[in-house]
Amino acid sequence: METLQPLLNGFAVALRSDVLMYCVIGCLWGTIVGVLPGLGPLAGLTLLLPLTYQLEPTAAIVMLAGIFYGAMYGGSTTSILVRIPGEAASIMTAIDGHEMARKGRAGPALVVAAIGSFIGGTLSVVGLMLFAPPLAKLMLQVGPAAEFGLMLLALLVLCFVSGGPALKTLMMVLAGLLIATVGVDLITAHPRFTFGSLQFVNGINFVALALGLFGVSEILLNLEDIARVKVIKPALRTLVPRMQDLKDSAPAIGRGTVIGFIFGFIPGISHVISTFVSYAVERKLSKAPETFGTGRIEAVAGPETANNATTGSSMIPLLVLGIPAIPATAILLSALQIHGVQPGPQLVSEHPNVFWGLIASMYIGNLVLLVLNLPLVGLFVNLLRIPYAYLAPTVLLVSMIGIYSVNSNATDILIMAVSGLVGYVLRKGKFDPAPLLLAVVLGDRMEVSLRRALTISDGDWWILLQGAMSKIFLGAVVLLVCLQLAASYLGFRRKDMKEN
Repeated sequence: METLQPLLNGFAVALRSDVLMYCVIGCLWGTIVGVLPGLGPLAGLTLLLPLTYQLEPTAAIVMLAGIFYGAMYGGSTTSILVRIPGEAASIMTAIDGHEMARKGRAGPALVVAAIGSFIGGTLSVVGLMLFAPPLAKLMLQVGPAAEFGLMLLALLVLCFVSGGPALKTLMMVLAGLLIATVGVDLITAHPRFTFGSLQFVNGINFVALALGLFGVSEILLNLEDIARVKVIKPALRTLVPRMQDLKDSAPAIGRGTVIGFIFGFIPGISHVISTFVSYAVERKLSKAPETFGTGRIEAVAGPETANNATTGSSMIPLLVLGIPAIPATAILLSALQIHGVQPGPQLVSEHPNVFWGLIASMYIGNLVLLVLNLPLVGLFVNLLRIPYAYLAPTVLLVSMIGIYSVNSNATDILIMAVSGLVGYVLRKGKFDPAPLLLAVVLGDRMEVSLRRALTISDGDWWILLQGAMSKIFLGAVVLLVCLQLAASYLGFRRKDMKEN
C-alpha cells in the first residue's frame, strides 16, 4: 500500500498533456524503428536523444522509454509479415510467425504477439514498481568498494553471456573502459588522453559514439542488401484470432512473462536470450515438438512476451544500481545523466517525479502500443515499401543534424562518422559493439568507486574484501570465472575425446 500514493502521484505527472504527448510520440517512433529492418531500439533511441536535450527530465526519459519498449513491440511486425526481424530479439518470432502468415494466419499471429507483448510489458512494470524501491533502500548501504565489485561482476556477466565469443566480448569491454578514461579525471580534474585538444576535455561524445557504432554501421550493413522484399499484407477482418488461438497461447504468455522478467536482470543481451529460452521451453513442453517451425502460435506468443517482459526488469538495475542491463538502457542512463538525474539508490527519494512518472508512463505506453499495433498494421507495413536507398540517406542526414544541434560542434559529426566505420568493421569481423558501449557507460563509475575505496583505506587493496556486500560481489566474480574456466576446459576435453 505504501507504493500506491507515489504511483498515483506518478500518474498525475504522466497524464500531464506535455508528458502524455511525448509518451505517444516515443511509442509511435519506437514502433516505426522496430518495424524498419536494421534499426531497432538502440538506433531509434540514439536518433532522437539529441532532440530531448531541451525537454524537462521527466518528459525526456518518458519519451525515450516509449521508444525503447515501442521498438520491442514493432519488431514482431516485420518478423511475421516479411521474416526479417526488426531487431535481434524478434528472431524467434520470425520462425513460426512467418509460417502462420504464409498460411493466411498473419492476423492471429500479430494479435497474439501484441497481446503477449502488452501482458508481458505490463506485468514487468508491476515488478519494477514492487522491487525497485526496497532494493534502492538496500543499496544505500553499499560503499564504494562494494559498488566497484558490483560493476565488475556486471561486466564479467556481460562477457560470458554475450552472443559472441567471450574473448571478443572481453576485448570490446576493455576498449570501452579505455575510451571512458578520455577527458578530465573525475578525482583530480586533470585532463588526460586529450592530445592537447579542448574538444575531448569532456570525453568522447557518448551520443555520437553510440549513433555511429549502431546507427551508421547498421545502415552500412543494410546497404549491402537493398533488394525489395515480398510483404504479406493481412486484411483487417483476418486480425481476429480464434478462441482456440487464445487458449493455446495463454500458458505460453504466462511462462514468457516469468522468463523475460528473470532474464531482464542479466547484463548483456538479456532480451535476446529470453526469447531463445522461451522458445525452447515451449517446444520442450509441447505434445508435438516436431511441429514447431511450421506455424505454432505458442512459438509466437512465448518469445514475444518474454521479449517485452524484459523491458520492466531491465529498468531495475538501471534505475536502482545505475547499471544498464542491455545496450538500449545505456542510452537511457546517458539521457538521465545529461538532465542532471543520477540513477542509483537515491533516485527514488531525490527525483520521485522522474521515477514514479516513468513507471506510470510505462503502464500508459503499453496500452498506447496495444492500440497502435492492431489497427495501424497496414500503415506500418507500408513503411517497408520505402526503398532503402532513399531511407538510409534521410536517416543519416537527420542523425548529423541532431548531433550537431547539441553542441554546435563539427567534431561530434566526425566522431559519429569514424565510430560508424569502426562499428561496421567490427560487425563484419563478428565483434559485438554493445559491450563496448556498456563499458564506456560504466567506466567512469568503476574508476571513481575503486579510487574512492583506495583513498578511504590509504591504498590498502584489502578494502575490496571488507564488508558483507563486497565479499558477496567479489565472491560471485571469482565463482563466475572458475565456472567459465571449468566449462571451457570440459569443452576442450569433449572435443579431444571426439577427435580420438
